[in-house]
Amino acid sequence: MSLTPTILPKSDVLVVALSARTLTASGRRSGLGVTALDLFADADTAAMADRCLTLPSRRLRLPNPALRRALAAPDLHGVPLVYGAGFEDRPELLAALERDRPVLGNAAGTVARLKDPFAFAALLARLGIPHPEIATSLPDDRGGWLMKRAGASGGGHIRPAGRRVPAGHYLQRRVAGRPVSLLFLADGRRVLPVGFSRQWAAPAPRQPFRYGGAVGPLPVPPMREGVAASMIAAVSRIAAEVGLVGLNSADFLAGPEGWCLLEINPRPGATLDLFDRPPMPGLLGLHMAACAGELPQALPPLAGCRAALVVYARTPVLLDSRMRWPDWTADRPCTPAHIPAGAPLCTVLADAADPVEARRLAGRRARELFRRHNLAEAA
Repeated sequence: MSLTPTILPKSDVLVVALSARTLTASGRRSGLGVTALDLFADADTAAMADRCLTLPSRRLRLPNPALRRALAAPDLHGVPLVYGAGFEDRPELLAALERDRPVLGNAAGTVARLKDPFAFAALLARLGIPHPEIATSLPDDRGGWLMKRAGASGGGHIRPAGRRVPAGHYLQRRVAGRPVSLLFLADGRRVLPVGFSRQWAAPAPRQPFRYGGAVGPLPVPPMREGVAASMIAAVSRIAAEVGLVGLNSADFLAGPEGWCLLEINPRPGATLDLFDRPPMPGLLGLHMAACAGELPQALPPLAGCRAALVVYARTPVLLDSRMRWPDWTADRPCTPAHIPAGAPLCTVLADAADPVEARRLAGRRARELFRRHNLAEAA
């Protein structure tokens, strides 16, 4: 779609992210009119938004000039903006947006502080929160370290440590445990947990930790309530220290020896798919209220679990107008479309009584999608 939109009545909110589909869907559930700006303008995003504008980018990075031109449209003047993934390594772009309009979320300075790995590690050390050791040069035990790109998301940037650490990267000691994420609301002082989820990787050549999906909410057995409570307490201390607002998530590794905190994502993330469903109120509405200092007293419990699995193209895929997406898919590319090998094709959703069955069902549906449309052999 063109970046020169038709003049329309103002939306209630702008959402900007690498992919704006989850925020757009949440906005619709919250009763809000949404203008979405992202890199994909998927068919389901466009169907839910007042309008959906593509930000052309040769890399998976928000393009500053195109974004600024899109936001300069007269009918978007003064419309508040909510951001998702894509600004973690771009605090200067976020700061520029803050000068032009209300931005509902954590300030650029807060994002910069939390996504600077060494400033974040120093904060955790001062607060007494367990976290992996980090370094700028390779120690002798090279096999015990990972290399990460500062401010990156999605897991595709994580590698086993090599001989060289490129600029903008750092090393993090490997820690045993299973990845667990906590989605929470914050009002600048307090936090309200939304729920825990578990993530998994979809390894690819040169991308052994590529994000594969998540499932939640996780039931917390009575014997592990103390672990969950200590994680929430750690997040609460960070939120009060830096003044976190709105929806955020915290990524942990949890194992028999305890847990450690890997990072705080100071914006709404991919796990909205798991929690933004009835009887939960629309989470974008709750995010906006929390940014204004308003937290609900409590949130309703969700029945069952939902898995959201990212399906990657195994080979180059050509989608034409005959493609019929099942109802349990999301992030559906507009057709015709060429999806390169290794790129995300869509997201598969699955609901079940427990996390194991939800993830299994999502896997069966992904395999069905490939069989039904012969995607593995598409040219």
